[in-house]
Amino acid sequence: MDKKLPSDASRRRATVFALVVAFLDSIGAGLIIPVVPLLIEEVGHMDLGDAARIGGTLFALYSLTLFACAPLLGQLSDRFGRRPLLLLAVGGLALDYVLQAWAPTLGWLFLGRFIAGLCGASIVIANACLADVSTRETRARAFGLMSAAFGLGFVLGPALGGVLGEFGTRVPFWTAAGLAGINFLFGLVFLPETLMADARRAFYWRDANPFGVFRVFLRFPGVLPYAGILALYFLGSSVYIGVWAFWGFAKFDWTGTIVGLTLATAGLSMALLQGFGTGPAVARFGEHRLALIGLAVAALSCVGFGLLSSTLFVFVLLVVHAVEGFVHPTLSAIMSKGLPEDSQGTLQGGIAAVQSLSALIGTVVFTQVFSYFMSPHALIQSPDVAFFLAGGILAFAFAMLILLIIRHHASDKANPIEGMRIP
Repeated sequence: MDKKLPSDASRRRATVFALVVAFLDSIGAGLIIPVVPLLIEEVGHMDLGDAARIGGTLFALYSLTLFACAPLLGQLSDRFGRRPLLLLAVGGLALDYVLQAWAPTLGWLFLGRFIAGLCGASIVIANACLADVSTRETRARAFGLMSAAFGLGFVLGPALGGVLGEFGTRVPFWTAAGLAGINFLFGLVFLPETLMADARRAFYWRDANPFGVFRVFLRFPGVLPYAGILALYFLGSSVYIGVWAFWGFAKFDWTGTIVGLTLATAGLSMALLQGFGTGPAVARFGEHRLALIGLAVAALSCVGFGLLSSTLFVFVLLVVHAVEGFVHPTLSAIMSKGLPEDSQGTLQGGIAAVQSLSALIGTVVFTQVFSYFMSPHALIQSPDVAFFLAGGILAFAFAMLILLIIRHHASDKANPIEGMRIP
């Protein structure tokens, strides 16, 4: 039996606000990217090289905090409802940007990144809102719209941040704080509660533990392999977070403007495809096949970037690479169908924890690989090795999904994860 959904008006309002949260949060995160190195230099009184190392540590702190806290917020939202937790996260993010805009020392910046990691779990609760107000048939499309909103905001954020940074390193932080504040006020007036009282579940600390949250995957045998595939996807795709700009500087002698244009091209292409293409593509290919297509393109794109010798072809491949954006929403939708409605927040917390941990590990690994193979001590000097390694990881994820589908067809089941909960 399908779940009982909130009223149509509440569903529309919740969907709009969840998408606005993703959009404004990603703009805020993107706004500060161009000026973070300069702000670190300013408050730490250090050169750019030392600032880069501090920036890496700040990223690690943010990722670890998000990994640790996202399951807690997801679990709390399953117990107390989405609205209070989402407002708390969005409001906290506004205060955090104020703190970082004011920060007089590096210690305050580290505190700011800690709070940002805590409040960054707002996307977890927003995804749970979408799960509450969607049906099994529309969930993949809803998650695709969420990814598109996040991607579009991340396209606009860095470009706007670069312009605002000309007026001072702290101006983008104040702007991000204003956007988060507007987001909070908008939610205070506009956001309804999406989790009905009879669908809430008891709070369990074992599920809120950043590692205990993985129990949600263990309770559903068919979900666990998809979580592993998603982890490999996040791990491989983190190569772009870690080395993209450095790779462009080393291989093509890019300027900062070209780096920004490549990021804008990738983000806009992926956002448009996810927003307008996920629903029709799922209807045409099905979620499993579409995830396979996305993983294949992801793996081939990494290898392709390593083989390209022209910036022009990089831009072309970035547009094709957008198909990779189908992987996250389709696998999330498949997993969501295997869980009861009172565990959707816990699932989204688990997925966010997997993403944070995979991105943290991947960023460290790929930056180290890039650094080693660019050093004079390496047997082979090349900026491309990190991309070849990422391509291999993504190809392995593709192979795992192939085997999972084969096993599914061999067992002759319509849904490989439906109804397989362990008591």
